[in-house]
Amino acid sequence: MAKLLPLPDTSPYDRVAYLVGYPIAHSRSPDLHRAIYSTSGKNWAQLLYESTDLDGFIKYLKNDAKCMGSGVTMPFKVAVIPYLDELTEEGKTIGAINTIFFKTAADGSRIYCGTNTDCLGIRDAFFTNVDNPHYRGKPGLVVGGGGTCRAAIYALQRFLGCSPIYIINRDASEVDSVLQECRRNGTADDLIYVSTTEQARSVPAPAAVVSAIPDFPPVTESEKTVREILEIFLNGTEKGALLEMCYHPSPDTGVSRLALESGWQLIGGIEAMIGQGVAQAGLWTGLEIDDTLRNVVRRKIQDSMKAQH
Repeated sequence: MAKLLPLPDTSPYDRVAYLVGYPIAHSRSPDLHRAIYSTSGKNWAQLLYESTDLDGFIKYLKNDAKCMGSGVTMPFKVAVIPYLDELTEEGKTIGAINTIFFKTAADGSRIYCGTNTDCLGIRDAFFTNVDNPHYRGKPGLVVGGGGTCRAAIYALQRFLGCSPIYIINRDASEVDSVLQECRRNGTADDLIYVSTTEQARSVPAPAAVVSAIPDFPPVTESEKTVREILEIFLNGTEKGALLEMCYHPSPDTGVSRLALESGWQLIGGIEAMIGQGVAQAGLWTGLEIDDTLRNVVRRKIQDSMKAQH
């Protein structure tokens, strides 16, 4: 049976966006959007629509006059695609949607569009935190095989120009699924699944790393192998930047500690969250979000995180 928590109360706000998924009570996305809109002087908000009933949410979305769009998270990033009228290039290529936004057709009807701003958040995390980020033609690395892995591959290929791109993950079948999808999209030519420590020692070390796995200590043999491979890459003579996407419940993760101990520049996942959320807000509202506003939003989010720990 589909689970639906109480419907969000939209009455205090002039306009609203949603985040649909389950479970999402821990999400900081509403805090981020609150910071963006309050800083811009708008009585707008993003509200959680916590449910396992995607069909019910889409019907609700289409009947909410206040709604300006929605974020989409697990388990719906792929499942939502058939409900949409259009996909952007990012949405098509990545094959996972984290944002629904609206266009207006010639007859005045609403067109439901899907895109993926996670890749933009990853891009911005590197470009705004690394001095002189020169990655073109250098290897990149993605740790993980889920939906964020696909967005990370896209960002490393299209925006940072990394090549080749290594993938390491505890589940070989997840990597195979990613590779098959990328082959269909014509983006798999420079992807390399690194599955052994011997292989890791035989290839050039990466310059940019995106870690997209939960913060659990490695227990199984495959998890321990992935951690050993990551250590080999990070302990090479050339040091780069590592984006740790995991920041909940704490940004102090095993991977982040390993990166710092190995002499790499660490970029916190909050940076990617801000970048993807700013991109969402722009699509939903048309707001121009410059560096000054972005810095104010960053401080508000950081203060909010400190207050909750």
